[in-house]
Amino acid sequence: MTTKAMEMVDREICNVIQSDFPLVERPFLKIAENLGVSEDEVMERIIELKRKNVVRQIGAIFDTRRLGYKTTLVAMRIPDESLDAAAQIINRHPGVSHNYARDGRFNLWFTLAVSPFEDLDQTLDRMAKETGAEATRKMPTIRFFKIGVNFDMLKEESDATQYFKLDESNQPPAETQKYAPRIDADWNTAQELSDFDIAFVREMQEDVQIISEPFKRMCEKLGVDIDGLFAHAEDMVGRKLMRRFSAVLHHRRAGFGANAMGVWNVPEERSEEVGNLMAEARSVTHCYERPRFPDWKYSHFTMLHATTREGCEELAKEISDNTGITDYQLLYSTREYKKTRVRYFVDE
Repeated sequence: MTTKAMEMVDREICNVIQSDFPLVERPFLKIAENLGVSEDEVMERIIELKRKNVVRQIGAIFDTRRLGYKTTLVAMRIPDESLDAAAQIINRHPGVSHNYARDGRFNLWFTLAVSPFEDLDQTLDRMAKETGAEATRKMPTIRFFKIGVNFDMLKEESDATQYFKLDESNQPPAETQKYAPRIDADWNTAQELSDFDIAFVREMQEDVQIISEPFKRMCEKLGVDIDGLFAHAEDMVGRKLMRRFSAVLHHRRAGFGANAMGVWNVPEERSEEVGNLMAEARSVTHCYERPRFPDWKYSHFTMLHATTREGCEELAKEISDNTGITDYQLLYSTREYKKTRVRYFVDE
């Protein structure tokens, strides 16, 4: 399915649920009222969008590191003949949320998060042995510039602006005003969690039921009323443990057929400057600085999504022109093995 094949109401629903899913007793009724359709129609359309895998999941998005999880991007070199089997081994871990085959020397890229009770290096060593990886590179975040996946289904373009805000406390002169990410100094610091916090995470991370009152069962399991549930959600957002409650779209099924990981060789003295410039782009959904290795010179990573490869190439050229960084590669995903949300505080 492409966006051109989707009805306008479906596109409007996708825009709402991935950026502003209402935390109210009857969320689908609220969406329906805003769109001028019935509650039943909204639910039926979302059920159909999920059946077609345009909408993957609707649930809470939590901050992995602030929950106490250790996380990293991992690049592996797997023999081509065993790539599929290796990917399935990697997928078994509940802390693997993204797993892609990509072009280039390292052909399997995945994100790994482990609980406070699990050793990241030991887990990665075990994965490397089980998959027969010829090379493994652990690439944790050194500096975080942006995360904010959002697709404008009406304009058919990436619109990653929600987590990229003007820092009003440090504005440059108006004639040279740039946007700067508001990133907390303790973004990488685990926060203290109560038993109820953990129970809340376990419930709210699950895919919401497409029924009139989807939060009722969660309230019963947690032993709180609906106001108590939403109050704790607001508290979790205030403590920056929970980012938002929203849908994740299957970007290819939603019409964004090209997914490129841009890797950039940025001079160390320009790291922060260039990272901030990259984060300005609405087309960039993720932007990080990661370590280099003798066989890997690229320090900055940007995720780009477009309807075509040509679109990704154009977006990367714009970033290159804007930053002056000409040494870069676009690593396209050739197969998606897994894309979901990390499931926290569950048994492996």
